[in-house]
Amino acid sequence: MSTYVNRLGEDPPRTGEVPTGTAVTVWSLDTTLDVVGGHRIDGAPALLDANERERAQRLVRAEDRHRFLASHVGLRVLLGGYLGLAPQDVALVREDCPCCDGPHGRPAVAGGAVQFSLSHSDELAYLAFAGVPVGIDVEATPSAAAVADVLTSLHPAETAELSALPAAEQPGALARLWSRKEAYFKGTGTGLAAGLADPYVGTGPDPAPVPGWHVTDLPAPPAYAAALALRT
Repeated sequence: MSTYVNRLGEDPPRTGEVPTGTAVTVWSLDTTLDVVGGHRIDGAPALLDANERERAQRLVRAEDRHRFLASHVGLRVLLGGYLGLAPQDVALVREDCPCCDGPHGRPAVAGGAVQFSLSHSDELAYLAFAGVPVGIDVEATPSAAAVADVLTSLHPAETAELSALPAAEQPGALARLWSRKEAYFKGTGTGLAAGLADPYVGTGPDPAPVPGWHVTDLPAPPAYAAALALRT
């Protein structure tokens, strides 16, 4: 499955119809923009709910807060476009966690009219919308130290694959692997509760098959990797 990545910029987007079934639509966003989808980021709190505002306020660095606000304004603009609602009228909820049944599972729209996933890394955000559970992740290429930190926490075959690569290639391979694995975790709603070992997604040019899910790499700018996981 080859997935086109739309770009959300300063102007209001043309979202088209709500994706249904396994159809999926992906958007990218530069989170340093001061205007996203026709809305100024300095006015973002008026568009967000109390939980989003609280999360933004906990971010100490102004640039981190701006990136968070931009990505969530983008999410609400796109959801509003699909659902025919103003961004501030989109009601966001949390599904039950599949591990403990607590109210901290996948983010969702009240009523479940469309499934979505949001990821942001450094100055880039990716958003996915579908009719079935979906996860998306974008990762900036990590440092060599980050590779060393997680190397032994991965699936044994992934550890072996990374270890066999020249040191200069390991960070890019880890970004590719991590985006695949994180997209799957976001799609299932489990997060990192069960650790990083499973599922095996591999470090090669194409993701390894994951039962019940379609995992695919997405186009990404240099120094980033991105992936999508869609329940089949």
